[in-house]
Amino acid sequence: MQGGFTFAHGLVLIVAAACLLAISTANKDWKFGFSNHLPPHKGGSHHPKYRQAAPNKVIVGGSEGWRFNFSYTNWTFKNGPFYLDDNLVFKYDAPVDNNSIPHNVYLLRNHESFEKCNLKGAKILANVTDGGGDGFEFVLKKHKPHYFACGMHEGAHCRIGQMKFVVEPLPRPSLV
Repeated sequence: MQGGFTFAHGLVLIVAAACLLAISTANKDWKFGFSNHLPPHKGGSHHPKYRQAAPNKVIVGGSEGWRFNFSYTNWTFKNGPFYLDDNLVFKYDAPVDNNSIPHNVYLLRNHESFEKCNLKGAKILANVTDGGGDGFEFVLKKHKPHYFACGMHEGAHCRIGQMKFVVEPLPRPSLV
């Protein structure tokens, strides 16, 4: 048969029409152009349905707190990821007598300082009394590595007591 319309042609047209109807019904809210179902752009979204997850308040070391001979590197792997605007809370007892083991918190300059527990150029964040009560709080404001360590006894708590860890906060995910 040449050039004529056959039953097979009609059947193909009916199946194609049914498929198009099913697809258009499934995507009835689709609009040409910007889709509100995409994640927000880097600067955030102005769309009201996107909102940021609330910052976390995380006690460094959990119930162990900030103490000698605890693996904070393992703790960060188990408790991460950490996000921008999360609050790290360092809790430790203030020294009460000569038998107390005091602690503090330093922010080290770079990875090499972190590896060697080198306090040169480091910034002290909390002294030996700041960890009492509700603890000392540090807000992760920059998307960069933060190298934390106890600087007591010229870095001995860092070197032999494992009192150091690194955190690189991620951008906070948006909630839909």
